[in-house]
Amino acid sequence: MDSVQDEELAARVGRGDEAGLGLLYDRYARVVYSLALKTVRNQQIAEELTQEVFVRVWQQASTYSREKGRFSSWLFGIAHHLAIDELRRRKARPQQVYDNPDAPGSLLDVTDNAPGPDEQAFGGIRRKYIIEALAQLPVPQREVLEMSYFGGLTQVEIADQQGEPLGTIKTRTRLGLQRLRSNLLAQGVQSDTL
Repeated sequence: MDSVQDEELAARVGRGDEAGLGLLYDRYARVVYSLALKTVRNQQIAEELTQEVFVRVWQQASTYSREKGRFSSWLFGIAHHLAIDELRRRKARPQQVYDNPDAPGSLLDVTDNAPGPDEQAFGGIRRKYIIEALAQLPVPQREVLEMSYFGGLTQVEIADQQGEPLGTIKTRTRLGLQRLRSNLLAQGVQSDTL
């Protein structure tokens, strides 16, 4: 069953195939959990978010389109947005994790969910391309994208922080994303590989 493509499994899930969802869960639950844990810094919430991600996959698999990109990008997008929404809901930012074994969320309690060498290598290559593409953006566009994606801020919060009209922030975001995509394509990176 490992040879079954993610996109085929997503189509099966979209038709109500529970076994397809189970295969996707087995394939991606660990990575989704790691992403959630790195964002929210709370094991219980990361576990809940992981479950919610796969509930969303079950509910929304029929809306996934292969033409818009890889299934894994779609899945990780859901995970990222849910984790950021959780941070916003709690009005908190990721908390520091201490090496103290008595502290809640101690690093000693965390399972090593680090990606394997091949995933790390591919991630490093992607990161290099994205950093290069971001560096080519005008500073205002780059700042808005970084504040949104890495800072988890909404466009309204960015407008407040920068003292700019919301329309300006929306325009910078749209133009920044267009230029980022264009810069990546110029480097030979297809958007569905990110």
